[in-house]
Amino acid sequence: MAQIRNLGFLAQLRSDASSHVIRYRNGRVRQSGRGLVFWFRPETASIAELPMDDRETTLFIKGRSQDFQAVAVQGMLTWHVTDPELLASRVDFSIALGTGKPQGEPIDRIETRLAGLVNQAALEYLAAAPVRALLDAGIEPLRRRIETALANAQSLAEIGIAVVAVRITSIAPSSELERALQTPTFEALQQKADEATFERRALAVEKERAIAENELANKTELARRETLLIAQEAENARSRATGLAEARQVEAEAEAARIRTVEAAKAEAELAHIAVYRDLPPAVLLGLAARDLAGKLDTIEHVNVTPDLLASLMGEFRKAAPALTAR
Repeated sequence: MAQIRNLGFLAQLRSDASSHVIRYRNGRVRQSGRGLVFWFRPETASIAELPMDDRETTLFIKGRSQDFQAVAVQGMLTWHVTDPELLASRVDFSIALGTGKPQGEPIDRIETRLAGLVNQAALEYLAAAPVRALLDAGIEPLRRRIETALANAQSLAEIGIAVVAVRITSIAPSSELERALQTPTFEALQQKADEATFERRALAVEKERAIAENELANKTELARRETLLIAQEAENARSRATGLAEARQVEAEAEAARIRTVEAAKAEAELAHIAVYRDLPPAVLLGLAARDLAGKLDTIEHVNVTPDLLASLMGEFRKAAPALTAR
């Protein structure tokens, strides 16, 4: 907005670089440009200020499709001034010389004209197709349709403005129709989700079955190995028992052989001993017996020798003396 400083019968105007200022005097253009600073006489001047930056206009359109369904369109329109002097001659952009504020609402008038052109192009597009086709086509065909209509609009060129860009953000039916249209998609997605869930469950069951079979196979293999181990241990026990029995039998046989050998040696020694005493006279044998008996007796209290016994012994010695001498 231009800044005006009044000094009595003179005033100074200072404008921004984004604004185009036109000063009229007696119906003629005296000064025209962007970012001007000049002095003027308020009682003889008329000044217009036009914005030269890009302007954004919101679009909201309600129409009906070919099958009589309500459709709402939302978007944004960008426009700017191409010929400020032409626009100032067609639309009132004059400002109050005391405050610098616009005396009317020129921007609203321009946006109203733009909205009328956009609505006409959009309503024709919506009415040419059923709602399902409009939604399937998306926003790009409508955007191109509006952009072409505005580019070819002679009424915009006549006032010195041009559209820079057209953006459509959404094409939407009524909420009830939208829910109805979404239902088949939701059901299809839900069906796919259910199928995926069933597949996951089936896969989980299959994995559990495989795990159970693997565990059963492991248990079976362990039982088989345990059976083999028990059988091997039994066979080892039998082998140890058989070996122990055989060892004991061999030991017993060896002991029996040793005993037989010892007994045989004892028997041979006894036979030799007996053979030695077999040819001795009875008196010698009797003496030897007496000697052995005396060696085994601890004490002898008394000995009774009768004359008969003594005579008998002497006779036996006399008989044995020649035999002993001969030896």
